[in-house]
Amino acid sequence: MDNSKANSVVKVLSEALPYIQKLNGKTIVIKYGGNAMTDENLKVGFARDIVLLKQVGVNPVVVHGGGPQIASLLERVGKESKFIQGMRVTDTETMDIVEMVLGGLVNKSIVTMINQQGGRAVGLTGKDGSLIRATKMEMTSDVDDAPELIDLGHVGEVHTIDPSVVSMLDDDNFIPVIAPIGVGENGESYNINADLVAGKLATVLGAEKLLLLTNTVGILDKQDNLLTGLSAKEVDDYITDGTIHGGMLPKVNCALDAVKSGVKTSHIIDGRVEHAVLLELLTDEGVGTLLKG
Repeated sequence: MDNSKANSVVKVLSEALPYIQKLNGKTIVIKYGGNAMTDENLKVGFARDIVLLKQVGVNPVVVHGGGPQIASLLERVGKESKFIQGMRVTDTETMDIVEMVLGGLVNKSIVTMINQQGGRAVGLTGKDGSLIRATKMEMTSDVDDAPELIDLGHVGEVHTIDPSVVSMLDDDNFIPVIAPIGVGENGESYNINADLVAGKLATVLGAEKLLLLTNTVGILDKQDNLLTGLSAKEVDDYITDGTIHGGMLPKVNCALDAVKSGVKTSHIIDGRVEHAVLLELLTDEGVGTLLKG
């Protein structure tokens, strides 16, 4: 190894050291989705990042989505995907497919991928150990004069989280990989937005950080410059003046709720960047937007 390359390696390791020390023994909840779940190089990079974090004493907890995979299987069986206000209408037949895809195909592929990189991942749904108790999501139409209740079927919201099974796995040096399926009062299954599950889980676990992987660079100002190091008040102000709007709003609100509920920092990061998780956590510059309380 020549001196230039050796110096570069040492610089990287030296920059990472204080972050590794600070995160040792801490829990980080990572919502895994978007391009990072479909591009093969990004998938391998993500798995290696998670294994490395565990090896240096961090406790990563992965919550994953799977919208494209669900849509693909629904199309194959001839069932149309229908969305209302961004939420998938989930009748009983669709819920069976959602459960098959999220709790089976997608979950187990992520578990296998992490294990192939030397980790010890265990797949769960929110139904295991009554991890996620859910209630039916209530949505009304956006007609001002006469709003009507919309039935989304088996679309749920988090009612309570019992983190016992996650804590047990962390303590035994496993990596929990969680599909966002909750269980209702009568044992019925509910499909829950993965960002919401990750945010609530981070709060209940007292996580140091919540990471939300996206297909964008993060929060941008009106000149398309990346914003980071934002306080909760600054984020509220950017929402009020319209800087943060549209499809970014639900993700930002999820990250904001987490820091307001005790999570030290939330990060909205670009999952299209290889090794985005390590770059955000262990470098000075990072690859996304950091929100703090």
